[in-house]
Amino acid sequence: MSQHFSFEFFPPRDAEAALKLRQAYQRLAPLQPEFFSVTFGAGGSTQDKTTETVLDIVAQTPIEAAPHLSCIGSQRGNIRAILDNYRSHGVKRIVALRGDMPSGMLSAGDFSYANELVAFIRAETGDHFRIEVAAYPEVHPQARDAATDLRNFKRKVDAGADEALTQYFYNADAYFDFVERARHIGIDIPIVPGIMPIGNFNQLRRFSENCGAEIPRWIQKRMESYGDDAGSIRAFGLEVVTQLCRRLLDGGAPGLHFYTMNQSETMLALWKNLELPVPA
Repeated sequence: MSQHFSFEFFPPRDAEAALKLRQAYQRLAPLQPEFFSVTFGAGGSTQDKTTETVLDIVAQTPIEAAPHLSCIGSQRGNIRAILDNYRSHGVKRIVALRGDMPSGMLSAGDFSYANELVAFIRAETGDHFRIEVAAYPEVHPQARDAATDLRNFKRKVDAGADEALTQYFYNADAYFDFVERARHIGIDIPIVPGIMPIGNFNQLRRFSENCGAEIPRWIQKRMESYGDDAGSIRAFGLEVVTQLCRRLLDGGAPGLHFYTMNQSETMLALWKNLELPVPA
């Protein structure tokens, strides 16, 4: 089975950021990834900008765009309208997530869990959309335990998910163990590892504390030893992530999903290190 690759972006906050984002995905488009995904803010806070970014990708590149769609705080009618809009623009892939409850929001809306959103998309649109869902090799931070988290993942698959994109991690064994446990309970969809580059270590540490991703102690100590030497941090981070990706691909991962942080330089360097094809 051929391996496929994808890149994730977040909606820009202003015109300058939008220009930089466009430059990033135009530089990555020649690699011919399977798709570009675009994130969706808590409680729909970036809904319009997500849609704008998705439609810009569709207009500016030949790459398929996959908008994130989070259900927390949403009503069925609102989700239906969003799906209809994407269908009208030829979008055929959705990343369906529960999403985060924004501070101050009292109601979760019509959907409490991602499996309910997946089932709704299937009921409303049949097989029009290829549905991606999230998976957590190191366990969702709000899950009671690993077994419960795995059962929740299976509910999304049973509701109609086609593929899973994982939270990022730096321990390949955690991914392979998760896939083995998933296969054991009958989950047979592709489970694509999510890859986060290491550039700004303090930023990465904050992200990891929020999402439950573990930064191995040896990586933390090496990063801390570089102090403010940004160049050494980037070089070491690129080496660590390159080795991780090689092990995942050699071990049978169906592809890689790169969290770009709206940057292309690190992605291009990683692509080169992995000796992945650059289409003519």
